[in-house]
Parts: sequence; structure tokens; C-alpha cells
Amino acid sequence: MLQENPIVTVNQGKLRGGVKKLLNGTPYYSFKGIPYALPPIGELRFRDPLPPKPWHGIRDALEHGSVCPQYNIKAGLLVEGTEDCLFLNVYTKTLQKNAKLPVMVYIHGGAFTSGSGDADMEGPEYLLLHDVILVTINYRLEALGFLCLDTPEVPGNAGMKDQVLALKWIKQNIAMFGGDSDNITLFGESAGSVSVTYHMLSPMSKGLFNKAIAQSGTAFDDWAIGKDAVKRAFRSGKVLGKKTNNKDELLAFLRNLPAIDLARLTVKTKTAEEKLRGLSMYFVPVVEKKFDGVEPFMTEDPIDVVLAKKYNNMPLLIGYNSHEGLLMLASQLKKAEFMNRNPSYFIPREIAEKVGTRKLKIFGDMVKIFYFGNKSISNETAAEIVDMQTDIHFGYNTHRFIQFYKGNNIPVYMYRFDYDTDLNIIKSVCGLRSMKGACHAEEIFYLFYNDFNKLYYNEEEKLREIVFKLTKLWTNFARTGNPTPDSSLGIKWKPYTMSNREYMKLNEPFSMGEYAERDRIEFWDSLYCEAGRPCMNNKKCNL
Repeated sequence: MLQENPIVTVNQGKLRGGVKKLLNGTPYYSFKGIPYALPPIGELRFRDPLPPKPWHGIRDALEHGSVCPQYNIKAGLLVEGTEDCLFLNVYTKTLQKNAKLPVMVYIHGGAFTSGSGDADMEGPEYLLLHDVILVTINYRLEALGFLCLDTPEVPGNAGMKDQVLALKWIKQNIAMFGGDSDNITLFGESAGSVSVTYHMLSPMSKGLFNKAIAQSGTAFDDWAIGKDAVKRAFRSGKVLGKKTNNKDELLAFLRNLPAIDLARLTVKTKTAEEKLRGLSMYFVPVVEKKFDGVEPFMTEDPIDVVLAKKYNNMPLLIGYNSHEGLLMLASQLKKAEFMNRNPSYFIPREIAEKVGTRKLKIFGDMVKIFYFGNKSISNETAAEIVDMQTDIHFGYNTHRFIQFYKGNNIPVYMYRFDYDTDLNIIKSVCGLRSMKGACHAEEIFYLFYNDFNKLYYNEEEKLREIVFKLTKLWTNFARTGNPTPDSSLGIKWKPYTMSNREYMKLNEPFSMGEYAERDRIEFWDSLYCEAGRPCMNNKKCNL
């Protein structure tokens, strides 16, 4: 029975939601801007989040809450927002407490510096066709979420702990929205995907979700783990006008600045090395120091956690897009002349930190030869640049994460997303429609209804069929832990095995493959082996 004026009672009080319609006319309930934490303002800036306080009366949940202060990557501008931004949104087709619908919790991407859970990007209309509940969240970004001083007051990872508190709220309250609190799937893209894999490893997140979907990013990636965080904090103070070596002085200074002044510090605090090596993501999760009375999110290197099998054991669906590196093409072409002379800067930081200058140069020359042969890095070798960037920043560490995680009869389903249609919005925006494959972040437009894709979706029946099939895979996995539990999609997605490395090719038609990008992945594995880093063949390679 449809409630015209839906009211739900959660632990903190009553919420009034709205009624909307899916694209097929089916009604659903929308509850937006639900606070899951105290506003992290004043003395709470940079600190671990605290649970929300109860409210009296009925709180309207009709509009999204404020976005967090940020530099919006897509728009290229500062978005002031407010620090009172720790909100989540719940979308459901039923409010019956015994409905026990599967719950899908989405963590947005945006380099840990940008984005929100708002429906302008993450509309629920596609996923709710399959009888699941969708929850989207905000979390603190960049310095506000990831400043680290290695002190009990600012140990780092506040943004990750925001996500944990949101998961706790969902676990405690989702039954009131018709959800099954024992069937929660956490999924995310890019920085959101990295976040998902961190939650799989963190003791703080244990028991808060049951399955994971990681889309283009793992906790093993160079850009996913912060280094020299305290030095960066002091550089932040310096560029903002406070030169000090005292952590208390620095903290007091940073707490008294307008929040928006803390956006874009990623760019302003780059070292000379960082301007040349890797992706520009530095206010990100860190390995915390242990302090009495402070519950840490992560105190060990993610690779060590996985190798020691200390993770939260659960089914995993994981993969990457076929041409992720299209997103980095323009920036690589800008510095092509320099990189032709200095290819050692292609080498990931994890390796560069472990080898000497001579070995680093040898590795750089090997990379250049492997991808470009005797050609130069230029517009003429754009496709090779894209492949290299895809492998360095996404492909290799997705394979490595699976290989280290797989075991104990855990079902893992790997994919490579290769759709190339009008829904590949990023390529269009970047002027790269002529290049093949799927760019970074493009699967978002197949999973969520938004202002960017609705025109194409509404006008092209074929796109609607593709969206339905893809979202069915994702929601099947959320429901059962298997993306193809029956024959309705005409294919069986075979679980990944250590020997065959099965993966699903997400394109028309769906098909299975073995060991995606084998030659390229094994090339990188040989470099990681030679550098003494954990690698998939677990032995030294003679190069």
C-alpha cells in the first residue's frame, strides 16, 4: 500500500520522505539528507566523526543535505558547501519492515577531493528496477577528511571513519526502510572503489556489510595510500600563511580558516617529484599510528593485511574499464617531451621507493620500449599511452589484489568493462569519441540515471536494454553473491580461479575470457618482482 506522505522512525527520530516514480512509472520512496553524524565543525574539524543526536518532531528528508567543501574536478571550480555535510540518502520501493530487500550502499569517486552522493550523478532509477534499496553517502574530502598529524586528535582517515559511521547507521536503521540489515553490499567507483577495498581490510568495518563491488581502484594503488602525510600537513600550513614546526599551532591555525580555504591543497602542496610521478591524489587514506583510546581505521600496509589473510572475508565483484587511461591522455601528452627523455617517471612510487637511480632508469627504459618500441611518446602513440596508464593506475593492481585476496573458497567475479556507446559520457566531454573503449568512470552512466545520460537513455531502446542487463548483474550479486544465479541473461559468469583468471567481458554480447591483458600484466609483475615488492608469481625474476 503506497504511503503518500511516508514517515519512517529511525533511532534518532522521525523522517518525512517523498514519493517519486521510476522510469517505468513504478513509485518509490526517497529520503534525502539524513544526518548520520554530528556536524564536524569547530573543534570537531579533522576529528573522528561522532554519532548524530536525536531530534524532536518530524524531520523533513525531502532535499539533499549540503555537499562537503571541495574543488569540483568536473566543473573545475571551488564548491563552498558546508562542513555540516555528513548526510546519506535512501531510495526504496517499499517501507514494509519484513520486506528484507537487498541493500546497496554506494561510495562516490572523485579522487577523495570531489563529489557527493547526490542524485545529480547517482540517481536510483536504474538500480531500483531490480528490487533493491540504494543508499548513497557524503564523506569529508581532501584535507578536511584526510589531514594527518600522527597525533591522537588527528590520526588521519577521518573521511574513512565517516564512511564507517554511515555504514553503522545503515546497519542499525535500514530495516525501517524495508532493507535486510544482513544483506548489505558496499560498492564504489575509483576513490569509492578504493574505499570499498579498504573497508574489506579494516577491523573497524567488520560486520557492517556482506559483499563488495570494486569498480576501478584498490587499496594497493599508488594513488590510494598516503605517504609523508605530516610533512604535507606542514606544507599546507605554509602555503596558507602559517610557517611552524609545532603540530598544535598548525592545528589551531587550520581549524580557524574558512573551510573552503582547505580545498585544492592537493595541488598546492605537491613536491617536485609528485609533479612528475603518478596521479595527483595525496590527501587519501593513511596507515595510522596507534594511540591509547583511539580506534584506528588502518594500522598496517594494505598489502600486508591481505597477504596475512586478515581481511573481512566476503564475496567480491571487481574489475576495471578497458581504456581507463583515456582520462590521463591529455596530461600525458602535455609532458610527452619530458617523458621521452625521462621515462623513469612512469615507474610507480611503490617501485621507485625501493630501487636505486640506476635501476629506476633501466626500468623506465624498459617501460618505454615495451609500450612504444622505437617510437616517441606523442599524438601518434596515443593508444599506447592509454594502455600504459590503464595498466599502471588500474589494471595491474586489480589483478594483484584479486590474486592476493583469492582463497578460502571466497567467490570472486572479475570483469573488464568495454562498452562504447552514447553513454560513454567522459570520452565525449574530453573530445575523445574517436578513440576506442571505455574511459575511467564511464560505467557510472550505465548504473545511475543522471542529467548527463537521461536524454540518450530515453531515446535509445538499445541503451535501455544494456543498462537493464548491467544493473541486473550488479543487483543479482547484491541479492545472492552471484551475478548470474540463473539463465535469464543467457550466460554464466564463471568465478575467478587462480589458474585461469576468468573474467567477464562487459560488452555486446557478454562473453567470458581468461587472463585479461596477460602480456601487459606479466610485464608489470616482473618489475614489481625485481624491485622486491610482493608480486603475483612470488619469486624474483631475472630481467
